[in-house]
Order: sequence, then C-alpha cells, then structure tokens
Amino acid sequence: MAVIFSTKQKHQLGKRRCTFCTNQMKEIDYKDIVTLKYFVDGFRKIKGRYYSGVCLRHQKMLSKAIKRSREMALIPFVNKYRG
Repeated sequence: MAVIFSTKQKHQLGKRRCTFCTNQMKEIDYKDIVTLKYFVDGFRKIKGRYYSGVCLRHQKMLSKAIKRSREMALIPFVNKYRG
C-alpha cells in the first residue's frame, strides 16, 4: 500500500541538512573512523554530496580527512577481492 503525502509533506521530507552543520563541528578529525566510515560506500569510494547530504564546505573537509586516514592505514583503500 502506497503512502500518500501532500505537497507540503513531500517538501519537508526531501529537505536535508548537513550533519556537520547541525552538530556545529568546526573540523573533521581523520582519526574518527566511525564517522568517516558512514561517508564511504561498499567499494570504499567517497560518497558524493547528493548521497551523503553534506554541504560543500564539509564535503571538502571530509574528503581530506578520508584521504588522510587512508594514508595512515586507518581505513582501507579498497575492499578485499572475493573470487
């Protein structure tokens, strides 16, 4: 059974705020692996702004933090191959 929304409800559901802006975070730490793993997909690629819901400023900071944590070997570059 499909749920029917009014146009006002659709607009409210689709509007999404940046998680870092709502938590008033100034910096994104590369050592915070739990937070960073949320913004990496199954193939270990960085999710885009459209999918993650992060603003441009925090997306740039997030990508730098993920790249730094990869260099420090906290997050893997790719998934292990299962063949």
